[in-house]
Amino acid sequence: MLPPFIIDQIRKREDDEHRRHERPVVELPIAPKPIAPKPASDPQRDDESSDRGVVVIDLFS
Repeated sequence: MLPPFIIDQIRKREDDEHRRHERPVVELPIAPKPIAPKPASDPQRDDESSDRGVVVIDLFS
């Protein structure tokens, strides 16, 4: 059996945790952002995005 002061400490921690989870939450009356339509696919832009690459420069040699 645990000593009474340890049991009290455990109860106190559980109560503190319980109070933290039950704090009131403020909900702001903000309208959700409208979802913007996806722009039409531009064939030229698709080609440019596929040509991307990586350049590695070794500065220590």
